Amino acid sequence: MRRNEFLKSLAVLAAGPAPAKKLQRLGVQLYTVRSILSEKPLETLRAIEQMGFQEAEVVRASLDKIWESFKQTKLQPVSLHMDTSLFTTRMADLPGAVDDAARRGFQYVVCPYIAPQDRGGVAVIEKLAANLNQAGEKCKSAGLKLAYHNHAFEFEMTPSGTLLDILLAKTDPQLVFLELDIFWAAVAGADPVALFQKYAGRIPLVHVKDVKPGVEKRLDERVPRDAFREVGRGSLPMAQILRAGSNAGVRHFFVEQDQTPGNPLDSLRISAQYLKDLDF
Repeated sequence: MRRNEFLKSLAVLAAGPAPAKKLQRLGVQLYTVRSILSEKPLETLRAIEQMGFQEAEVVRASLDKIWESFKQTKLQPVSLHMDTSLFTTRMADLPGAVDDAARRGFQYVVCPYIAPQDRGGVAVIEKLAANLNQAGEKCKSAGLKLAYHNHAFEFEMTPSGTLLDILLAKTDPQLVFLELDIFWAAVAGADPVALFQKYAGRIPLVHVKDVKPGVEKRLDERVPRDAFREVGRGSLPMAQILRAGSNAGVRHFFVEQDQTPGNPLDSLRISAQYLKDLDF
């Protein structure tokens, strides 16, 4: 060991373990409550607020229906999932959608999903990267940031790394960021902690989701309905993941549960309480 490395090691030992942290702000992806949100928007949003959630990620398709109710809460609108076509086949409509998001106070817009029929290999990902670079310029002009949300297929391996590696290599790090969905990364066999370390500074947003133990590793979304678990009731090492994310510069953590065993508010309440109690 070199002398400077030895001295650094001594300094770390002298300082002792880093103090435990807690999430300072708790976010929710409103897709979790899609089955009840449109029918009872204010009641649902107030219940979420009372659980201790302070920030929200919204799906643009339901934005107009819930916006008046949303403004009656203290939830902060952080990020907006937009229709994928705005980043692929309808890019001419993107500036208007981005300007609308900025007017409403969002900080990020997100490209949320690539449908199976539109997926492919390296060439498809490189085309998507080019589109996202253009979209990122439009977002920057409006004072917003653009993020791409992963599922599992992006972890398909190629000679140049995973498709996600290629996407991030081909996009401008000042224009295109990653919203890391730890559930889908884990389903694909990737390690969320390693991803945070690899792409530190590039991941401002995270979907905090837990995975049922024993779920088969796969590169698509065909998982059992009960694969989605409340945070802390699955197999993922949440304290390690949150610590790695925090150290890598994540700014917003959104709880999401695509499928719930009953009322989605009950599942959100369980996840929120776990995260409020968790030291990492």
